[in-house]
Amino acid sequence: MKVLRIQPKKYPEVIEIDGSLESLQKEVAGPIQAVYPWDDPVALICNEEGKLIGVSFNRTLMDADGTPTDVIAGTILIVGLTEDDFGDLSQEYIDKYEKLFHQPEKFWHEIDERGRTHLKIDCCDPEE
Repeated sequence: MKVLRIQPKKYPEVIEIDGSLESLQKEVAGPIQAVYPWDDPVALICNEEGKLIGVSFNRTLMDADGTPTDVIAGTILIVGLTEDDFGDLSQEYIDKYEKLFHQPEKFWHEIDERGRTHLKIDCCDPEE
């Protein structure tokens, strides 16, 4: 199965996996969670426990206006959808989501004068 893998602080890459639950779990390093934030026939697969166990943040999800709606932790897979399962990601969607997630992001916290913690996000150079 052809998918787009997006690792923290790296450029997206197309990989082939066998499509089994085990192969998906291996890529995201734990139990999978599939979310469907777009109207396209694709799923975003991530580690279901990523934020809970402190996995590094990876990319920001934005709404149509560019407002951040969520931050995904750990490795992300963008996969195609068939009638009843995950499937190959078409070249059209590989191109679209590679462009959307091309630039790696870095995340850090700052504490303001009132003692509130704010998550900061910026683009960064990819790590090797």
